[in-house]
Amino acid sequence: MSIAKPWLKSYPAGIPEFIGELSYKSVADMLETACKKHANRTAYVNFGKSISYAQLDAYSRDLAAFLQSRFKKGDAISIMMPNLLQYPIAVFAVLRAGLVVTNTNPLYTPPELKHQLNDSKAKAIIVIENYANTLAEIVEETTVEQVITTQIGDMLGTLKGGFMNFMIKKVKKMVPEFNIANTMTFKQALQQGKSKDFNKPEITLEDIAFLQYTGGTTGVSKGAMLTNKNLVANVEQIKLWNQNSLREGEEIVITALPLYHIFALNANCLLFSTYGAKNILITNPRDMPGFVKELSKHKFTAMTGVNTLFNGLLNTPGFDELDFSNYRFTLGGGMAVQKDTATRWKKVTGATLVEAY
Repeated sequence: MSIAKPWLKSYPAGIPEFIGELSYKSVADMLETACKKHANRTAYVNFGKSISYAQLDAYSRDLAAFLQSRFKKGDAISIMMPNLLQYPIAVFAVLRAGLVVTNTNPLYTPPELKHQLNDSKAKAIIVIENYANTLAEIVEETTVEQVITTQIGDMLGTLKGGFMNFMIKKVKKMVPEFNIANTMTFKQALQQGKSKDFNKPEITLEDIAFLQYTGGTTGVSKGAMLTNKNLVANVEQIKLWNQNSLREGEEIVITALPLYHIFALNANCLLFSTYGAKNILITNPRDMPGFVKELSKHKFTAMTGVNTLFNGLLNTPGFDELDFSNYRFTLGGGMAVQKDTATRWKKVTGATLVEAY
């Protein structure tokens, strides 16, 4: 008995009903393939510092080797930071080591953080120092065995990164005091991993890749178990749907939404990596003038966002004067995009704001 599928009539020409056999064995396999295929291309840019796909491969290999020496396949590792170069390195490393990523919102309160760490049974956490004081309040009441701290400037080079870390910590006082026993730094973990063997684990499509927690707006935050198959299949669905919109090796995508949220994680981090895209990480999109200044430095082709972000940019002086000559792909999600916002966006940028769910 056939089941009616009226939505298929709305599919653009060339879009199949099914994606067919998956091209990758796991998310780690998908990312490793991207790093090798696009080794010489720029992968991520943050605060003016860029890393190539080859560097991303090397850094994540070293961190994976370190994690593998401490934890067993299937253990959960929490990552608690905004959009920084450390984020994709950490995510790729956790996945390559056969571990499970549990993304954690840096703005969590101590009780919220305690709940997620214990509910996910996280064995370790990689946390930005700016929010380590929150962790310090509850870490001894959790399953966490290893705390790895990082500073905003850690991957920006010795001079620039060191100066930024000094200004943030000592001058601007943006890092509250915290006391956590037996911590190590992100750089130390990378350095230790560099001298260790990395044994590529057997990862299947049915293995869990992420414990992605809900927003907790209707109750206690709950962890959604996302398998490698879930994520690989979704990336391949999106690629098929946008086969005439996105171009391999040519995309420059603006990532202002936090990568610890599923929308930016899947669309910006995973999807665009397979295209060998240059990913521009915006650490603090709430600073709209600073955001627009950063946009002016890049001939970007794509951007993802939510209605609040798009509306904020449209109302920031200088945004309408940017060079949109290469810009052609806008994806809105997370909430409904208002008609007025979409209309204004099209008028200013020339790109249609497409919603995704």
